[in-house]
This record gives sequence, structure tokens and C-alpha cells, in this order.
Amino acid sequence: MKQKLISQGAEAKILLSNNLITKDRIKKSYRIPELDNQIRKRRTKSETKLLTKASRIINTPVPENSTEKNKIFMPFIKGKKISEHLDKFPLKKQKQICRQIGKAISKLHDANIIHGDLTTSNMIIQKDKLFFIDFGLGFISHKYEDKAVDLHLLKQALEAKHFKNWDVLIKEVFKEYKKYNDSKIILERLKAVEKRGRYKS
Repeated sequence: MKQKLISQGAEAKILLSNNLITKDRIKKSYRIPELDNQIRKRRTKSETKLLTKASRIINTPVPENSTEKNKIFMPFIKGKKISEHLDKFPLKKQKQICRQIGKAISKLHDANIIHGDLTTSNMIIQKDKLFFIDFGLGFISHKYEDKAVDLHLLKQALEAKHFKNWDVLIKEVFKEYKKYNDSKIILERLKAVEKRGRYKS
């Protein structure tokens, strides 16, 4: 069956066929072919492991076992992308979704999973179920700093994309996130991360 290209970034093409997503890492012509193959293979393996681990604690597409190099196969999550639909929902529903986001992040961070690209473009709502997608920039870390940067990225994404209610929405995210054991230290670290950002600009 013919595959349909649904998105393409700098690192990978996302293809859809028969409710199956294929994430195909793009060759980089500026790299030595052998090195490029190693890097793509390592990153694909790393993301597959991260997705599998994350899928045990939150809603994410579960990658399928495959022998094909540099490709990840996973089910297509049919739903509404948060980046495109959050502002269309009533404020009450927006708040509810943001509490779900906060809860999911707290579970990831409790398992020392850093998503690395926490934007509403990487979140899908299916009925009332929230899914996180695209762990391509993710990694494992015990560091409070990495968890604070994860939250900083989300805060910036809400302010940029959903500016009308962003300050209300981030409070809803933090309301749930604060239930996580180490949240107090991480939210303090977040303030330090934000100060550094202000000094740079």
C-alpha cells in the first residue's frame, strides 16, 4: 500500500500507510556514509527504547519490533493535535487537558525520561485520552536541570502558540506536576533556567 508523507523535519520523514506510522531517519549527505548510518541507527534504537519505556507509564504509540534499520514502526494515533485545537476548546476543557499534560510529564520525569521537545505539536487528544508523540530528542536523565529545561520548553510553547490563556494554562500544568515527589526542587530550578534566558536576551 502506498505511503503518504504526513510530515518531514530535519531529522526524519513521517509516513502513513494503513494506520501504521513509519518514522524514517533522513540520510545526511554532509556526513561520511558509514558514520551517518551509525548515528541514524543509534538514534533510532535510542528513541525506540525510550518510546517503549514511556508507553508503560503514559499514553504513547508503542513501537513495533522490526529488523529494518533507521525506521520506527508504530500505530497511527487518530485524534486532534493539541497545537491546532487547544484554543478552540472552552477554557474549562483547556484547563483539563493541561492538567493531563502536567500529570503525564510528572510520570515521565519520575521515571527520569526527558522528552526533549515538549510542545503542543507533540501531543494528541483522542476523545479524552492524551498521547505524547515524537521522542526523537528525548533521553534518560536524573538531573533536575534537564527536567526543568523540559518544563521551560513547554512554558515557552504555550506562551508562543496559545498566548491568549497561556498563563492560566501553565498554572494548571504545574498544579498536577506539583504532585510529583521532586517537583519543588525542579520548579525552583526552572526559575534559575528562566533567569539565565532573560540575561542572554
